[in-house]
Amino acid sequence: MADFLDSNIVLYAMSGGGAKCATAHRLLASAPCISTQVINECSHVMRRKLLWEPTRIATELGFVIDLTQVIEFGINEIRAAWRIGERYGYGHYDSLIIATAIAAGCATLYTEDMQHGQVIDGRMMLINPFL
Repeated sequence: MADFLDSNIVLYAMSGGGAKCATAHRLLASAPCISTQVINECSHVMRRKLLWEPTRIATELGFVIDLTQVIEFGINEIRAAWRIGERYGYGHYDSLIIATAIAAGCATLYTEDMQHGQVIDGRMMLINPFL
């Protein structure tokens, strides 16, 4: 199965340049998984922080959607997120990203925000691709 990208990686791919942007583009080129949560988090940041118009957000994230495998989550992933949050101390939304990536069968979750090198449930490793 493909790797999984956290929202921050997708946002760096749209940042317009620099080393982090290049790394994010390389990861996107590998046809990774993202979740509907990642799309929503990116949409929120683009609208509220970057002040992009909805049509620009739809266009840019449309390219990302075409490059990735989009994974939807449901109650099973929410329940798993509660367990992950309890066991590893992550907040709910980070735990939901982790739970969705595990449910999709991903062995690697690329993220800048979580503990680099940590293995979750013996099945998936968190990697900061910018180190």
